[in-house]
Amino acid sequence: MRIGQNPAKFVNTVAQPADITVTVVSCIPFLSGYYEQSKAVLQACLNSLHQNTDQPFDLMVFDNHSCTEVQQYLMEAYQRGIIQYLVLSDKNIGKIGAWNYMFGAAQGTYIAFADSDIYFRSGWLSASLALFDAFPNVGMVTGRPLRTADQFSEATLSWGRSQGSDVYTEGAFLNWEIFVEHTDSIGVSREEALHQYESGMEHRMHYKDQVAYSGAAHFQFLTRKSVLSQVMPLPSEKPMRGERAFDIAVDKLGYLRLCTEQAYVLHMGNRVPEGEAAHSPTRRPPAFLRTMAHLPGIRHFLLWSYNQIFKLYFHRME
Repeated sequence: MRIGQNPAKFVNTVAQPADITVTVVSCIPFLSGYYEQSKAVLQACLNSLHQNTDQPFDLMVFDNHSCTEVQQYLMEAYQRGIIQYLVLSDKNIGKIGAWNYMFGAAQGTYIAFADSDIYFRSGWLSASLALFDAFPNVGMVTGRPLRTADQFSEATLSWGRSQGSDVYTEGAFLNWEIFVEHTDSIGVSREEALHQYESGMEHRMHYKDQVAYSGAAHFQFLTRKSVLSQVMPLPSEKPMRGERAFDIAVDKLGYLRLCTEQAYVLHMGNRVPEGEAAHSPTRRPPAFLRTMAHLPGIRHFLLWSYNQIFKLYFHRME
C-alpha cells in the first residue's frame, strides 16, 4: 500500500550529463613497495584533471579492487563532488573489463580515458578537441607526441601520405626533452632511450592549421562515443592485456589515430612528479642496504620473495 505521491513525480527537469566524460581506472592493491606512492599519484592525477581542464566534464572512476585506503579516498572525492560516477569493484576485472563497463555507461559525446598515473597539463582537452575539429574521421587522440608502431595506424598513414608533402612529412621532429620525459616514466634506461631517439622517426601531419603525429596510446586518449559503440565490448582475459584489439579495430574502421604536437599529459608511473612529492614523503634506505640489495644473488632472492608474497596476498585462487 502506498500513502501519498512520490515527490519525484513533480520534478520537471533532471540533470543532464556533460558533453565530455573523463574516465579513469585505478588498481592499487596495497601501499608499499612498487605501490608506495600510488595513492599520491592517483591524487595528483585527479587534482591535475580538475585544475587543468578548460571545459566542463563529468568524471567517472572505476576502481579495480584497490586497498581500503584508496577506496576511502575515492569515496571522499565522490562525496566532495570531485567524482561524478564512482564504481568500486570487489574484484579486479582487468583494464579491458573496466573499459567495457565505463565506455558503455559514459554519457558524453566525447569520452576521455586515462590510467590513474596520468598528470594533465593546462590545455590538454582543447588541444585534443582541436585535432578532432581539423582532421577528418579522427578515432582517438593522445595528448602528447609519441612514437608508436606503424602497423596499428595504417589508416592514418595512408590518409597522410595521400595528402602529399604539404600535409605529410617523415623525420625526427621530437626534441630530446619531450622524448626522454616519456621513456623515463616507463622505465627505459637513458642508454636505450638515446638509441631509440637517434634511430627512430615520426610521421607528422599539418592540416588546417593543426599539427599532429601519427599514433595514439592506451594510457591516455580522447575519442567519440560513436567510435566506441563500434568497437566495444572487447574480450577481457588478463588484468593488463588486450588493448591492441582496440587499436586494431579503430584502424580497421579507417579512423585516424593521432597525437598532439605538444606534451599535454605526463605518464607519472609509480612516482609523483617534481613539485608533488611533498604529498608522499619517502625515506631512502641506507646506502649500505641499497648496495647489498643489488648484489646478484641477494637481488634475485629478494625479488623472488617479493613476487611470492604478492601472490600469497593478492592473487585469487583459480
